[in-house]
Amino acid sequence: MFVLLRHLGRVRRDVALPRRSGGRSLAIRHVDAGSCNACEHELTATAAPRYDLQRFGIDIVASPRHADVLLVTGPVTTRMEAALRAAYEAMPEPRLVAALGDCALGCGVLGEAAELAAPLDEMLPVDIRIPGCPPAPQAIADAILATMPHLT
Repeated sequence: MFVLLRHLGRVRRDVALPRRSGGRSLAIRHVDAGSCNACEHELTATAAPRYDLQRFGIDIVASPRHADVLLVTGPVTTRMEAALRAAYEAMPEPRLVAALGDCALGCGVLGEAAELAAPLDEMLPVDIRIPGCPPAPQAIADAILATMPHLT
């Protein structure tokens, strides 16, 4: 394993991948509020070697108590509304909310009106909007990396 990690370090130097600037990190809590999973596949791609958001100190965390950003995918269904609000309330200040994909932005792409709660921006203050159905991994990476300087 050590040999593999050392080799990976050499490859990163040879390709001249930029290192993270400063000592900042960003913890993201992802909540699937009722999506078709297309956005989740693209979000997973941001952790692949091509984008490798972890080298910038960005990581997905399991608990909202450790998160800086609440990343929501899918339209908010009536069954997920309470869980989404609870996750938001459990986050420490300062906290940001990101809407990933057209469904989370309230474009009405997925779901029937009877099963949907209010659009995300009517429930929580949305700070980051990432449009697309699904958005490309590069668009997700760019939006998340643009958030880094705004956190103090």
